[in-house]
Amino acid sequence: MTTQDPTHSTPPPEAARAILVGVDLARGEAFDPTLDELALLAESAGDTPVARVVAKRKAPDAALFIGSGKADEIKLMVQALGAHTVLFDQAISPAQQRNLERHLGVPVADRTALILEIFAARAQSFEGKLQVELARLQYLSTRLVRRWSHLERQSGGIGMRGGPGERQIELDRRMIDDRIKSIKERLKKVQKQRATQRRARARNGVFRVSLVGYTNAGKSTLFNALTKAKAYAANQLFATLDTTTRSLYLEEAGTSVSLSDTVGFIRDLPHKLVEAFKATLQEAADADLLLHVVDAASPVLAEQMEEVERVLAEIGAQHIPQILVYNKLDLLEDNQRPRQLQDWLTRVGGEHGGQRLPRIFVSAVKGEGLDELRTMIASLMQAAPVPEYAGQETDPDIDQDIDQDIDPDGLTDVDGRDDLHDGDLNPQDTPQDRSDPQDHPQGRTG
Repeated sequence: MTTQDPTHSTPPPEAARAILVGVDLARGEAFDPTLDELALLAESAGDTPVARVVAKRKAPDAALFIGSGKADEIKLMVQALGAHTVLFDQAISPAQQRNLERHLGVPVADRTALILEIFAARAQSFEGKLQVELARLQYLSTRLVRRWSHLERQSGGIGMRGGPGERQIELDRRMIDDRIKSIKERLKKVQKQRATQRRARARNGVFRVSLVGYTNAGKSTLFNALTKAKAYAANQLFATLDTTTRSLYLEEAGTSVSLSDTVGFIRDLPHKLVEAFKATLQEAADADLLLHVVDAASPVLAEQMEEVERVLAEIGAQHIPQILVYNKLDLLEDNQRPRQLQDWLTRVGGEHGGQRLPRIFVSAVKGEGLDELRTMIASLMQAAPVPEYAGQETDPDIDQDIDQDIDPDGLTDVDGRDDLHDGDLNPQDTPQDRSDPQDHPQGRTG
């Protein structure tokens, strides 16, 4: 099934025109027949969707993923619509990407590459940039498909005997491996620093609350509304990548708690990206309470909640008490609004499936339900045990390691946003795509 995107018939000239492709493989995996989320991802990356193609197959084609017939159909669409790139909603192999680019004549990218591109554009802090670069290099290391045998070094030895010299792909792989090792070492130092910050808050008996949820559920808007902060918030996917922590005063409890805003989750979030962002996601794993923010107006909120539960289990945060915060109450029609703004809901998925969680409906934009949310947080805080590190002394060995290992210019504050210059994040550090630039005048190269 092929449809032209009616909402973007005349894209701005600087935007890359993209054709979106989704393949239903009927494996019980999540599939979006409307490709709406892929369209939002494309727009977040600066592209303009001009057409959507949905196909159904029993299994992916080994060479072209979608098969030669559908590939020919998309090629005609690329030529007719003047598209600059083709985006797939599923992960495609390096060989399939190479074959599709040769067949279609334009760059091809999958969902993972698109998410990585958005993360690379949005990361602001020193830590966030390192995490994104690590995930990008790990992804790129699987994409080193041999395309340029002419760059192999010449054979050596007397009379030119022996096999070929070191190939370009081997040079690239070694460069990437060296850079990955370097970034991992630097991230370890940042993780030590964040661990010290968390222990400092815990030693002071600070109750830790973290916002988690699907991307674009309104976490940052809710964070700003509760703390009067000015963190960046926008109606787009992955508007916030870096963890921001502020103090939230609870009048009902007569004390303050620390509230952290974390990166949003999304369906099929690459495992390597979750692994790279563990330093940031650790704020959620170490929290005493999670505010699971849900887009109450989303038609697929159940699937989004299941995805959040999956990622929470992956980072070891599935056991932490939760409050389900159904946000965007102002976007619901009158006949969709709940009769009660507070109730209980059965938890979905995982080992804690069936557990009853408190639920509250709020509107972060209008301020509706926020006072009741503060009261609910205060109630759960007063019923919670003393934080793990409360009253304990600092580990002098760890603190000394941090003092010795971390360059002051590389430090981030609790927000993860200060002193963000690095100097080593040079795009020339990694091998560039060596496909002919004339083949890809515009759009991404995957």
